[in-house]
Amino acid sequence: MTDNRATVTCPACGLEESFSKLAHARLFIEKHRDETGHDPVWELGRFPSGVEQMGDEAGVCGIPESFE
Repeated sequence: MTDNRATVTCPACGLEESFSKLAHARLFIEKHRDETGHDPVWELGRFPSGVEQMGDEAGVCGIPESFE
């Protein structure tokens, strides 16, 4: 069973694809933009609680909230 880390959709053409690795989703988005000029979006799936907590503590772009 594969965990979906991200689902990419394109509102312009209705394309939808799921990925187990974020890197693959990012490459797919870039390729779709280059080939079509569309602006696909992604929705991230759930991550293990420890990963989510670390992300919350890091804040945006890895800057801890205490420094904002």
